[in-house]
Amino acid sequence: MHAHATGSFDVTLSPQPSTTGQPLLGRLHIDKTYSGDLSATGIGEMLSAGTQTKGSAAYVAIEQVTGSLGGRSGSFVLRHVGSMNRGVPELLVSVVPDSGTGELEGLAGTLTIHVSDGKHAYAFDYTLPEHAAVPPAAE
Repeated sequence: MHAHATGSFDVTLSPQPSTTGQPLLGRLHIDKTYSGDLSATGIGEMLSAGTQTKGSAAYVAIEQVTGSLGGRSGSFVLRHVGSMNRGVPELLVSVVPDSGTGELEGLAGTLTIHVSDGKHAYAFDYTLPEHAAVPPAAE
């Protein structure tokens, strides 16, 4: 099943102590709340690198997302790879293969992030098997 999900999210980035002693390298904790077609929470870790050139930097992150997507419940992991080249952004956020659990088992896809006036939105193009795993009924 191919699908498209949209909505918004709130994010809090909390700086963590650096273990490198390098001022341009950073580590942050990620807390997100997704709403819309993806109703979920996300937690993760981000590593960032700044440069001496204004507007150039990079980050990588891993985020565990737990909730429901298109009416199916479970969790999955997102991989973020982003950079700014003198103010020009490039970002790839994709589902880690085989990370889907519960009814989201088999999930694959890419998520696009849009920021406007300080508000965050997403567009998520994804696929799920027609018969994703359904948790067994409680006895």
